[in-house]
Amino acid sequence: MSEESAVPTLKRFLLGKPIPSHLAHHERLSRVTGLAVLSSDALSSVAYATDAMLAVLVPAGLGAVGATRPLAFLIAALLVIVTFSYRQTIHAYPQGGGAYIVAKDNLGVVPGLIAATALLIDYVLTVSVSVAAGVAAVVSAAPGVSDYRVALAVIFIAIVAWGNLRGVRDSGRIFAIPTYVFIVGVGVLLVVAAGRAAIGHFPVASAAPQTGGWPGSVSSCCSMPSPTAVRR
Repeated sequence: MSEESAVPTLKRFLLGKPIPSHLAHHERLSRVTGLAVLSSDALSSVAYATDAMLAVLVPAGLGAVGATRPLAFLIAALLVIVTFSYRQTIHAYPQGGGAYIVAKDNLGVVPGLIAATALLIDYVLTVSVSVAAGVAAVVSAAPGVSDYRVALAVIFIAIVAWGNLRGVRDSGRIFAIPTYVFIVGVGVLLVVAAGRAAIGHFPVASAAPQTGGWPGSVSSCCSMPSPTAVRR
């Protein structure tokens, strides 16, 4: 096989068959796969937002930690606003319309470009923060891979990029499984925690070992000494 023919073959194997422009409108998501793709931003925030919030508030003192509840309600209110905004956009643009189209049609070209730029920055920050938090969670569960944090982050970013380059439908299928596993896992966590709260049986907290977490994380900068160390 010549080098000229090997490259397109490898590209088709990795990214799938090219989609003609006149068939692009058939690349639609079902409700099951659409939830996995469109809700990934909010779901990823659930995974790392608490840790990031405590990393900022704990060094400020126990009084600041009490602000977690009102902050959580404000974040929930913001998600409700975003949800209703999406519903209005879907009804107004049933053929499809993102931030650029909506802002351009209603406010002008410049606001549309600002909205598009904000989305690009948001995508970069979402990927970087989500991957960093995910790798920190992996390192926390398996401290032996701490030296490979950067490599793991690059691998995860490559997987996300590959899934998106496969197309809308394929990316929905790829990300649907981890999305629903995460939703089920959070649901089980809440049910178990509620059950233990009802019977008053909670595990006794102990000092977490230093795992070489990301700078600024709770595990790396805010570890509490053990009761034995305090008595000494």
